[in-house]
Amino acid sequence: MRVARSCAGLLLVAILAAVSCMAMPAAKQQKPPGSLSGIVIGPDDKPVPHARLTYQSSAGHGAHFARTDANGRFHITKLPADNYDVRASSKGIFSEWEKNVTVSPGRDTRITLQLMYTNKPLAAPSGP
Repeated sequence: MRVARSCAGLLLVAILAAVSCMAMPAAKQQKPPGSLSGIVIGPDDKPVPHARLTYQSSAGHGAHFARTDANGRFHITKLPADNYDVRASSKGIFSEWEKNVTVSPGRDTRITLQLMYTNKPLAAPSGP
């Protein structure tokens, strides 16, 4: 009789465990992060060392910053898969915003940013 109760108890535990596992949603699978890398070049097409990069999701969620290395190159890792807007600047010269740069899970997206605009007003041409 004890064996029958013991088997019945184990059977009940097994059934409850199976039912509870079926009722739980599958855990959301984490996508591996992606990365963004490239180079910042100046108006003269030469690499710009230590340029500042500004990047944010294209939906506008929070700006983040990075710097290029001594060779004008950058590598931003551990980015969630998303579309990003990216801009570079150095010494008052800016690139245009590179919009909707797609970072895919587990992949490296490469871009080139060229500095071309100034945040200072242009000097008026000197006349006679």
